Amino acid sequence: MIEFSHVSKEYSNGVKGLDDVTLHIGQGEFVAIIGLSGAGKSTLLRSINRMHEITAGTLQVNGTDVASLNGKKLRSFRRGIGMIFQSFHLVGRTTVIKNVLMSKVPAMPFWRVVPGIFTKEEKIDALEALDKVGILEKAYMRADQLSGGQQQRVALARTLAQHPEIILADEPVAALDPVTARQVMGDFAKINKELNITILLNIHHVELALAYAERIIGIRSGKIVFDGKASSVDKAVLAGIYGEEMPEGVEELYEAV
Repeated sequence: MIEFSHVSKEYSNGVKGLDDVTLHIGQGEFVAIIGLSGAGKSTLLRSINRMHEITAGTLQVNGTDVASLNGKKLRSFRRGIGMIFQSFHLVGRTTVIKNVLMSKVPAMPFWRVVPGIFTKEEKIDALEALDKVGILEKAYMRADQLSGGQQQRVALARTLAQHPEIILADEPVAALDPVTARQVMGDFAKINKELNITILLNIHHVELALAYAERIIGIRSGKIVFDGKASSVDKAVLAGIYGEEMPEGVEELYEAV
């Protein structure tokens, strides 16, 4: 599915975002990437859809060399990969359903894009995506009238309307309160199980990573320092990932893990 082979990413200032990363992620996995800020979590995630260019090694998705794609082929490839960010990237003054329908625009002919003409089938598809994340009743509300958790669910529904094989989520619950963060993580877990979509997400909240993801990848200074089942993460593993710079809440986990 996703294959990193000795992948490195060096930025123009000489900083290594990734350092000789080799790993395989199979279809239908739910993977959480954890580590300190600046460890390379976002770089790893964003290299998969080529938001970041790797500088060494090879990265393949379903047998396709990502670095070889350009133009239409790259745009088509990216349509199969949903991307969710910490900020929701919604158009606040328009309706929820119209925000979800925006996922259809890249594949639409120009004559439909300008006036915003969507087919009945596309509208039904958008409504079904909203139903999957439990906010169908909000379809005709303005997006800026929703809570933060609801807006993130709209962003997730918009991604689902792409019918992706992979969803990449870059700190999707960082801006949410603890209760809402768990609800959104539950949505990811449900989608992963029911639709068999591969999900990779970066997350600062270690307790949520352990509670919802099946596999944990720990990254430190651009290197993979742990890759295993969430159930196998213990005090020693967390110490290897975070060293002496434990984020808030990790110390408490020591007693629970």
